[in-house]
Amino acid sequence: MGGTLKDVQRARVSVALVFAVHGAVTGTFVTRIPWIKDHLDLSPGQLGLALVFPAIGASVAMPLAGRIVHRLGARTALQGLLTLWCLALALPALSPHLVVLCLSLFLYGATAGMSDVAMNAQGVEVEERLGRSIMSGLHGMWSVGGLVASGFGVLAAHQHVDARLQCAVTAAILAVLAQVVSRGVLDVRPTAGEEAPPRFALPPKEALVIGLVGFCAVFAEGASMDWSGVYLRDITGASASLAAACFTAFSATMAAARLAGDAVVRRLGPVRAVRLSGVVAATGGLLVVVADTPYVAIPGFALIGIGIAVVVPLAFAAAGRAGSNPSQSIAGVATITYTSGLVAPAVVGGIAQASSLTVSFVAVTLLAAALIPSAAAMRHRNATGSPVAASGSLEPTH
Repeated sequence: MGGTLKDVQRARVSVALVFAVHGAVTGTFVTRIPWIKDHLDLSPGQLGLALVFPAIGASVAMPLAGRIVHRLGARTALQGLLTLWCLALALPALSPHLVVLCLSLFLYGATAGMSDVAMNAQGVEVEERLGRSIMSGLHGMWSVGGLVASGFGVLAAHQHVDARLQCAVTAAILAVLAQVVSRGVLDVRPTAGEEAPPRFALPPKEALVIGLVGFCAVFAEGASMDWSGVYLRDITGASASLAAACFTAFSATMAAARLAGDAVVRRLGPVRAVRLSGVVAATGGLLVVVADTPYVAIPGFALIGIGIAVVVPLAFAAAGRAGSNPSQSIAGVATITYTSGLVAPAVVGGIAQASSLTVSFVAVTLLAAALIPSAAAMRHRNATGSPVAASGSLEPTH
């Protein structure tokens, strides 16, 4: 397959750091959403509308990622797309009003989605060459990046640092890191005569149902990331710093669960792992719904993070093996899961505008619970009952 074992091991470290940088952008942004809401004097409905635009941008741009990787090669494409995503972090906080915020978040989402596809395709390639499951751990590194960055966000919120300054400085630092960490990834290039992937790609049929399972998990994840801080402050009366800290708790539990996820999924198998995930996430959602203090809601959000941790990595890994072109397959399934990110902010904000954020999280809890019966769809990946083996060690978990 090309490349020495040392090259592949170095690429594993590099792609893990790429995931961490990508997560750090998200971790920085979400902790300053309450600041943006207050700075622009947005209602819950207006904030919900604005938070739709990252998912719109991602859904529109992700199908293009396969063509960019095909044209530039995996390393150059990932390096460029990840750097653009980091720089896009500065845009939302600089927005002077709602319209500009929506446009900024569209660009933010477009660069996020394309770099997401490129890095997951790289992760699948490294996993294939190593012959063992690593995708949950890579997504764990994404959560670690988000956790570390959110810690700085909590500190900045506590010190009343202007989000425009914080996001601009952080964007510049992360863009430099993106250039550095991307250098060690595998430089996968198309074979001679290989046709470029289409501009738009539906996921292969065998990956479609797995994408729908991912849809439920991403809805719960997106709702929790975007709205947890606002929920803590508006529903439970938490301070600004404690509200920002809620995302830190969410990221910490998700990171820990994902870092342990490869071993857990290998032991339980994908179906039981996803069912257990649904039980844990739905329990967390119930705690959020009944919470009247931050000290009940924060553990609830933490349980949601634990519950959905391994579901999305499993979906991306399955997508990478569902067709002959990993970038194309991942782009198709990622479009399904990102559509969930498109729906979640609008649903949460719309229901909150009509009733309350508490009622919004009833819907989140129901979708988390839907993972329990829908987990059987994960068997689709191994419909013949045979393991997906590479060097005899890759478990039938993807």
